[in-house]
Order: sequence, then structure tokens, then C-alpha cells
Amino acid sequence: MFTIKTNDAQQTEKIGMQLAPMLNPNDVLLLDGDLGAGKTTFTKGLAKGLGIKRYVKSPTFTIIHEYHEGRMPLFHMDVYRLEDGGGDDLGWDEYFFGGGVSVIEWSQFIRDYLPDTFLKVKIARNEKDDNQRILTFEPQGKRYEELVDQLKEVIQ
Repeated sequence: MFTIKTNDAQQTEKIGMQLAPMLNPNDVLLLDGDLGAGKTTFTKGLAKGLGIKRYVKSPTFTIIHEYHEGRMPLFHMDVYRLEDGGGDDLGWDEYFFGGGVSVIEWSQFIRDYLPDTFLKVKIARNEKDDNQRILTFEPQGKRYEELVDQLKEVIQ
């Protein structure tokens, strides 16, 4: 596990940019945090780091946005609307094992569909300073433990 504090949205985005070059095809990132915590801001940084030039916004209403113009595809998912189910027909494995990076906001709503290994990124507001965020990286599996170790070296 690795925790870092950011002081503004630009720093949160920068950490996503720093992580992006370390990502491999079929990596899965789960982004957990309250509304407005910075999940999409972090994803914008990932997209920039992957070479994606299109504007990245939360796919709340469409559930999944696909970006194919970078170093590898980015599958950005916001599954908040699936809180009561309904994700059976979305072909999760096609995304998780489709040669791109899958980023899932509100992953707890599709827990049964997730792969066994992933990197969970918890993003929380600092209660004392609304601009600050606390990012906690929780690896699940050897690949993601190594990824977090790499990230520590770049950030610290």
C-alpha cells in the first residue's frame, strides 16, 4: 500500500500522468471515492500520460468511454448507475482483457465481474482542506505490487 497527498487537482492529474507510462495492456485500475473526490481528474492524467488528446469526462450516462488514439486503449468506466444491477450484458472481459487499460469508477457496483488482480486507488478529500486529496494505492496481485513500487520511486 502507498499513500500520497496532493494539494490541488493539477497534482492529482500529474500522478495519473506519472503512472500511465508504467501501465501494460490489460491492467485494471479501480477508482474509489465520493462524488467530486477526483476520480475523473486522476483519469484525465492517465489519458494524457497514454498520449490521448481527446477531452476526458466522466462516462456517468454512457457507462463506458473508449479512447483508442493513445499508446494503448483506455476504457474509462463509471458504473455508478449499475448500483442496482444491470451490467450482465456489457462484456466486461472484453474490456479487462482487450489489450487496453480499464479504469473503473465506483467498482464496488460490479464486484462480481472484476478480475482477481487489480490496482485499487482510493481518493479522499482532506477534511481540513477541500483542495487536498489523499490517494491510497492498494495493489491486489504481484503485478500491481510491482507497479506500486515503481510509482513510489517516481513520486518520492
